[in-house]
Amino acid sequence: MPASILQGMAIKSLSFGAFVLAILFGASDCAWAQKKDPQVRISALKGLDWLASEQHRQGYWEANGGQYRVAMTALAGNAMLCEGSTTTRGKYSKNISLAVDYLLEMSQPNGLIGYKNDYHYTYGHGFSMLFLSQVFGEEEDARRRDRLKEVLTKAVQFCGEAQTAAGGWGYVSAKDGNDFDEGSTCVTQVQGLRACRNSGIPVPKEVIDRAVEYINKCTASDGGVQYSIRGGGSRPPITAAAIACLFNSGEANDDALAKKLLKYCEEKIVGSGNQSQFFGHWHYTHYYYAQVQYRLGDDKWAKYFPEIAKEIMRKQSANGAWKEGHVGPVYTTAMNCTILLIENGYLPIYQR
Repeated sequence: MPASILQGMAIKSLSFGAFVLAILFGASDCAWAQKKDPQVRISALKGLDWLASEQHRQGYWEANGGQYRVAMTALAGNAMLCEGSTTTRGKYSKNISLAVDYLLEMSQPNGLIGYKNDYHYTYGHGFSMLFLSQVFGEEEDARRRDRLKEVLTKAVQFCGEAQTAAGGWGYVSAKDGNDFDEGSTCVTQVQGLRACRNSGIPVPKEVIDRAVEYINKCTASDGGVQYSIRGGGSRPPITAAAIACLFNSGEANDDALAKKLLKYCEEKIVGSGNQSQFFGHWHYTHYYYAQVQYRLGDDKWAKYFPEIAKEIMRKQSANGAWKEGHVGPVYTTAMNCTILLIENGYLPIYQR
């Protein structure tokens, strides 16, 4: 088949945001050419095996001090989906099924997936929308599928109602948080909403539009995205996450904004680096930046991934976990496994 036809087919498979950046930055139409290192998958499976051993019998995982059960459960379950397992098939099917059951039980009458006295509940809510929507697309049991649809529909409604007047989100809803918002929670909500929409759950377009405009207003003159619309300085982690957010929004029609953010990241994020470079948010940064680099095509990915994979594998503990950072090993292990497995392409939200 002529290369021009293959290229056209590849372009049609991209979301609009990915298409814009592929044109801008020259994503390759050829296949990932470098030979894959088998140690990458071995490392990821060791991490997932450790996560499986740490899951509580009720289905949840937790961070240090027993915190963030909803967020940790969604992140760990999502990492296992990246391996190719589902609720009914694969090595981690039982773990994923238990995680789904736990999060469904955590769905509140108002649509929140979580609990109100968790002072960072929007993180868990957003990650849960992402994870459960990926499960929903593959769920074969009719009753469970109906329950997932019900929970996700209410979750989307809660998310819209929790949005602040400026178009962002805070650690809690606008009502509970006096209309405070900040960039990282905004990205979590948008990615969760986009994942829901991809799975067939209705998502109001105006909610996404306002979130994209929020990111635009948070962008400083240097191309970095600030902590909040109120200021706080440009942050590489939030900027990387914001580009992923623009991809996932499906509305990344501001070529200049996308290019500006990516240029800033390319200057500030130097691959392996060290955690202090990002104020302790190294894993968060590369969790999103890996999504960006993968979506930009094989040329970008071939330059980025081998270095970051080597850095990740170098820090893995003998038992399979990663123990850096203050949140805890479940968090870092789930994020690292997701990065190592993202090119499997099993989850629609990460596909090119």
